Amino acid sequence: MTRPTVAEAGDRVGLDGAMLSGFKNFVLRGNVVDLAVAVVIGAAFTTVVNSFVDSFLTPLIALISGGGTLGGEWYIGKQHFTWGAFLSAVIGFLITATVVYFLVVLPMHRLLDRLATGKEPGPVAPTDVELLVEIRDLLRAQQGLAPSAPDSGRHTPPAR
Repeated sequence: MTRPTVAEAGDRVGLDGAMLSGFKNFVLRGNVVDLAVAVVIGAAFTTVVNSFVDSFLTPLIALISGGGTLGGEWYIGKQHFTWGAFLSAVIGFLITATVVYFLVVLPMHRLLDRLATGKEPGPVAPTDVELLVEIRDLLRAQQGLAPSAPDSGRHTPPAR
């Protein structure tokens, strides 16, 4: 029994040029890349918050609740309740949620509100004349001619 080659396996699964092109377009869209960056930054920020919780909040809660080995913990019968660790996790979540709200959500809402009311100007598209001047200059550059001065008026074609 022989194993199929990569090309044969790709044919059976439908890995043709259109599928790979569609995947490439999906991945290279701006919002997918932004989402990937957000996940990486979020993971790094979560690590910082967890370190803060583990290094400072949990010992502080243990100290406030009586310290020692049983600080932030209860034993009822043979059941062990670590309410200090839970409280630390809740505080860590609140810190993360607060930072995300004030540094991401609130500024984004303000920007969207400005765009909706017209206070924040959107991107300005070039005028027809600006586009035509740019096309003219590109054509002149392709022909090996110097770009014309901005106020030179009409263009005369080169002599042949």
